[in-house]
Amino acid sequence: MIIHEYIEVPSRLKNEMILRFFIVWVSILASAQSMAAELRVAVASNFTRAMTSLIHQFEANTGHKVKLIFGSTGKHYAQIRNGAPYDAFFAADKKRPRLLAEEGLAVPGSRFTYALGKLVLWSPEEDVVDSSGKVLEQGDFRYLAIANPKLAPYGRAAREVLQSRGLWQGMQGKIVRGENIGQSYQFVISGNAELGFIAYSQLKLPDQRINGSYWKIPQALYTPIEQQAVLIKDTEAGRSFLSYIQSKEALMTINNHGYETR
Repeated sequence: MIIHEYIEVPSRLKNEMILRFFIVWVSILASAQSMAAELRVAVASNFTRAMTSLIHQFEANTGHKVKLIFGSTGKHYAQIRNGAPYDAFFAADKKRPRLLAEEGLAVPGSRFTYALGKLVLWSPEEDVVDSSGKVLEQGDFRYLAIANPKLAPYGRAAREVLQSRGLWQGMQGKIVRGENIGQSYQFVISGNAELGFIAYSQLKLPDQRINGSYWKIPQALYTPIEQQAVLIKDTEAGRSFLSYIQSKEALMTINNHGYETR
């Protein structure tokens, strides 16, 4: 016969046990929270929609938080060189990340291509932009928006397209420059320019029809827009984020927003 002996635990001891358990639980929770980090990520304006989609799943999976700072690649590069506290940099070209690596301002071996951008000539109105861009030669418009070629890779690509058609010099009186590709898009959507060179990703939304009319510019007319990212601060959270961007799940999201990937 097995006899079970029950020993009554004094209430004072019970309270002490509960208190100790509570302290341990709070310590574990605080430790988990301390492991979660907030990342500051500088992102090229053309990648706004895609990156906004990407961070939601990353934050849900890891507990980390990501603060996105959008702007022109040229300005972000200058800010990082001047000590801006960014954890990672997603540029609209490969030149600035390469320079940061060469200057010792990026984590060695962290640079990679996350997207290949596409340039389009777009108007929000139907039947304004034809399928071969002849509207540029016809000149039946007051203003053409482009991103600043000195700061933004998409602006540099737009200049190359106009130069290839022999239109760059003669178009100066009609060109309005945005600081970045986001501002160029705003010039067109607001009606301040009838058409503009923008990123295809600004038009291409998952499962939605593209409004207006556009010319998807042949790659032969401009230098490929190879967009690279680089880690600025070597942290676990930063490496985790860059690793996620290279995952199959993230690459599918990037493709769905109008980019090609490798």
